[in-house]
Amino acid sequence: NLWSHGGFFTGGWSGFFFSMSIIVGSYEGIELLGISAGEVANPQKAIVKSVKSVLFRILIFYVGAIFVIVTIYPWNELSSVGSPFVSTFAKVGITAAASIINFVVLTAALSGANSGIYSSSRMLFKLSHEGDAPKIFGRLSKRIVPDAAILGISGGILIGFIIDMISATYSHSTADMFVVVFSSSVLPGMIPWFVILLAELRFRRNNKDLMVDHPFKLPLYPFSNYFAFLMLIVIVIFMFINPDTRISVIVGAAVLILAVTVYLVRHGFKNEKA
Repeated sequence: NLWSHGGFFTGGWSGFFFSMSIIVGSYEGIELLGISAGEVANPQKAIVKSVKSVLFRILIFYVGAIFVIVTIYPWNELSSVGSPFVSTFAKVGITAAASIINFVVLTAALSGANSGIYSSSRMLFKLSHEGDAPKIFGRLSKRIVPDAAILGISGGILIGFIIDMISATYSHSTADMFVVVFSSSVLPGMIPWFVILLAELRFRRNNKDLMVDHPFKLPLYPFSNYFAFLMLIVIVIFMFINPDTRISVIVGAAVLILAVTVYLVRHGFKNEKA
């Protein structure tokens, strides 16, 4: 099945980049590992270990799982077998496949929500101290935890859930609303990747003495950064070309323009007056 039904690379490079423009949103947030650096005892070892573990998890649970599925089922028949994971488990005799997959999906969703609350609350805490969010979100509990920020983010999730339930009850366009909300985060979610690549180039260039004993060695630097930056630009272009993901670029760009405008109004004009 790997090289039948049109060949191994059936869609060619265009198909590859079109698929990347769709799945890129699934990997957004991986950079949030860096946020935990300020809350671990030994960030040099912990962050390096986490980055490596994430890489292996992607290879095993994403790439490996898809490899097994397309080995068992022809890629052009996956849309007709329902859930490919359920069908794969059922094929090897696991009758409770649907329940297992539902449990995995639920735990994955809860894990994603947990990491989202963790990272968002820390960013809200930081914004509060910089004057870009209400001061109450800059409060710390006795355990040195930004409890107000956590409650604020959790409250936002709850409000979104309530709105979704109301929309599902009185409207049939809930799916369209989800697409718009999700799309508004895809392109802005890629911005940190661009910033990280550029920031690392500048940091390594200006701190060559620190790079001698740095625990995380980056192979092929700086060409790896340039290559990744170029690929991100290509993915954004294909996101705009693809009708299914074009809304991600349009809505995401609108959100970015709004955010930049608000920032310039609050900070840029103040600096000019000063």
